[in-house]
Amino acid sequence: MENAVKAIVLGIVQGLTEFLPVSSSGHLLVLRKLFGLAEAGLLLDTMLHLGTLAAVVAVFWRDIVGMIKKPFSRLTLLVVTGTIPTAVIGLAFKDIFEELAISGVTVGWEFLATGVVIWAADRIKDRGTKGIESVNFFDAVAVGTLQGAAILPAISRSGFTVAGALFRGISRDAAARFSFLMSVPAIMGAVAVQIPDLVGGKAESLGALSLAAGMLAAAVAGYAAVKWMLAVIRRGSLKGFAVYVWVLGVTIIVMQSLGRF
Repeated sequence: MENAVKAIVLGIVQGLTEFLPVSSSGHLLVLRKLFGLAEAGLLLDTMLHLGTLAAVVAVFWRDIVGMIKKPFSRLTLLVVTGTIPTAVIGLAFKDIFEELAISGVTVGWEFLATGVVIWAADRIKDRGTKGIESVNFFDAVAVGTLQGAAILPAISRSGFTVAGALFRGISRDAAARFSFLMSVPAIMGAVAVQIPDLVGGKAESLGALSLAAGMLAAAVAGYAAVKWMLAVIRRGSLKGFAVYVWVLGVTIIVMQSLGRF
């Protein structure tokens, strides 16, 4: 039961922070250290990612079905184009990313960097005019490159992709839509990278009940987060998220300096 509760907490955190601009991997890294799940989290990671994948599919199923039916449509090609630099960065620096994710040595500074990018994006969020139909392949590459940087533990994928879209003059609505559609291949890629270790028996299971509970919690929380974040990006401010990750980053850096993290 204790593991199930921990899995549910991690699922809620994963679901919320995957789509809010505060970094899901950074939050999960911190919680795993607190819960003592650092060495038993791979299979749970996979299930939580599948839960968040289900959430974004539930919200954007019409777009996703349309992309599957029309694999050479402009939107499909934009998402594929944006995914390429993400995949290249992820594969090229896989070992470095994994080492940083385990050690957490840079996580505080990464939270601070996330806050800077979010704050900067918020200052220009009303300047973009390009809709999805006006997004070009250079825009997609730029957003995908920033998504690749977000493989670092505490760099927010949603924050960086939304910011990248806004920096490229894309409208709020189109930036939100493109960011969440970009998350589909990104999450699938994260799951695919974990499969060899799962097949090789390197992951410890927390039990079927705990895994199912965590996955369901991630799906429900993720669905709520997507809906809320769409409203925030379209009409609200991102500055509150920036302040939050700055406070979190400074707290972690102080704890690390005291040898408590």
